[in-house]
This record gives sequence, C-alpha cells and structure tokens, in this order.
Amino acid sequence: MSPWRMMQEWGVPAIYLHSMTYNLCRRLAANGKWVPHIAFAGGFSAEDHIFKALSLGAPYCRAVCMGRALMIPGMVGKNIGEWLKGNNGGLPATISKFGTTKEEIFVSYEDLKEKYGKEIDTFPLGAVAIYSVGEKIKVGLQQLMAGARKWQVNLMSRDDLFALTKEAGKVTGIPYVMNSYKEEAYDIIDAKKTY
Repeated sequence: MSPWRMMQEWGVPAIYLHSMTYNLCRRLAANGKWVPHIAFAGGFSAEDHIFKALSLGAPYCRAVCMGRALMIPGMVGKNIGEWLKGNNGGLPATISKFGTTKEEIFVSYEDLKEKYGKEIDTFPLGAVAIYSVGEKIKVGLQQLMAGARKWQVNLMSRDDLFALTKEAGKVTGIPYVMNSYKEEAYDIIDAKKTY
C-alpha cells in the first residue's frame, strides 16, 4: 500500500500520462508502426472511471487496471468471514444492518451458489466480495455504454467525452465542454443540414 503523500504528490498525474500514451500510440499508428495494446492504471475505482479511461485511450486502450479498489472489498469480505465465525467481537452494526448471514450480506452469493452448488461454502468471502464488486462495476459500465449507444468496448471513442476545464481539454485533446459538438448544434439551429 503506497504512502498517501506519494500517491498525492509524487510523479506525473495519471491524466497527463494517459494523454501522452494516447498521443504516442497515435503517432506510432500514423507512422505505420505496430501499436501495442495498452492498459491504463491510476486510481480507478468505479465504472465511470473505466468508461472515461477506455474512451480517452480509444482505440488503443484495451483494459483498465484496478488495484486498491478491488483489494478493499476483498479485505472487508475476509473480515466479514471472521466476524461471522464470531471472531473479533462478531459482526459490527455497520455490517449487520444489511444482514447476518453471508447469503444476506453478499448480493452475488446466491448467483455463485447456483453456479457452483455446495462448493460455494469453500470460497473465501473476500473472493465473493471481489466478485460482487466486479458484477456491480460490470453492470454500471454496461449502463453507461448503453447510454452512449456503444454496445461493445471497441465502439467507444474519444468523441464520447468532453473536458470540463480548458486545461483538461488542452492536456487531453478532448474538446472543452463549451466547444463540444458546438458546430453540430449551430448547424441544427441554423438548419444548414437536416438530421
């Protein structure tokens, strides 16, 4: 686990690295060179982060790496397993308000039980927690992609994003929010094109 100061203050911010990586990949492609599949990492913890990362790096970014965001539920799941055994004072109120059995606490437990039968009883609850978070992220990402009318990851593009600040637009090459699709909107208002 990295010291907080290092995570916050050392090195180049991820958005700069991701933007530079995209530019380097684009340059390789423009020169007819092989472009490796790339993955972005850097504090991603939710489905909207994944959507933005895949879009920002499209079409070169093929994966998003998540570390701490999955380790935390894994550790909490492990702790829940210990608490359910009566260790360390039993379930704390912050957990027991959601249930007092693994079936009640872990939303994906029944799905795993249906798939693996009695073998589920041998699964570490940390793994069940990681699986549950993965399912939550998967469904959330599918919803965001559906909202953008992108039915497959390879259809995601930088056009799915706009920058909220001018600096972010300058660094990423993504249009600033006030310029994003502005000409298309003017064309519609001015009736230069029919849609």
